[in-house]
Amino acid sequence: MSEGGTVGKAMTVLDLIASFGRPVRFGEIQNMSDLPKATLYRLVQTLTQQSLLSFDPDQHTYALGMRLVRLAHAAWQQSSLAPIARPFLDVLSGQLKETVHLAQLDHAQVLYIDKRNAAQPVEMFSDAGKVGPAYCTGVGKAMLAYLDDVTLERVLGQQSYHRFTEHTLCSPKALKDELIATRKRGFAYDREEHEPGIICVAVPILGPSDRVLGAMSITGSTTRTSLDNLTDLVPHLQDTAAKIAWDAKNWAFPDRDAKQEHLQGTGT
Repeated sequence: MSEGGTVGKAMTVLDLIASFGRPVRFGEIQNMSDLPKATLYRLVQTLTQQSLLSFDPDQHTYALGMRLVRLAHAAWQQSSLAPIARPFLDVLSGQLKETVHLAQLDHAQVLYIDKRNAAQPVEMFSDAGKVGPAYCTGVGKAMLAYLDDVTLERVLGQQSYHRFTEHTLCSPKALKDELIATRKRGFAYDREEHEPGIICVAVPILGPSDRVLGAMSITGSTTRTSLDNLTDLVPHLQDTAAKIAWDAKNWAFPDRDAKQEHLQGTGT
């Protein structure tokens, strides 16, 4: 088994255990895994020895380990917009009293990296740390609309197009048309496409040459607001996104151009 293969399988095991949302027994992991029992057991033991998993000897269960917490915190500091955006999200949420999300693209999905709840919180999927679909969320569509053609085609090919609600766009053609409209207007809508009763407006956070850094949204429930009302708040979103982008102008990760310049400068 190659090292690359081992690492990939180990990450799959971590993702699988995380998906349970609770400590799990080895038998439960095995029932959900395609790996041979011996391979799975060896990976679980290695991950436990490395503190990426923890084992409860009384309950005979495995859970994500504290080393992952340290790694997650380091990633949050080094790789996400969250530390830069935090003060701006605080101000915006305080002014509007609405739920504000901050997200980035994680391959072909949306990773929610920060959230501020409204004065009257509404239960919804998109808590910080969760991964969601790009094709049917406001932040996802706001980012997809500004990808270059090659990247967009690759990402569109990785979408599941599962129908979450009657409003979900379930084909690449429908999504492409929506992305054209999104870019033309400068912001995206979620018209109850991911969760019934949940709507939002979202804007991209763009770096130099319109490079997609992330997106942010204002989200509400159809029981107490409307898309028209949320659309009125778009200028506040765009102003905040511009401030975040300005503060992120020297953010070097992930920035391939900056890395390449560094390599050239060191003669590597």
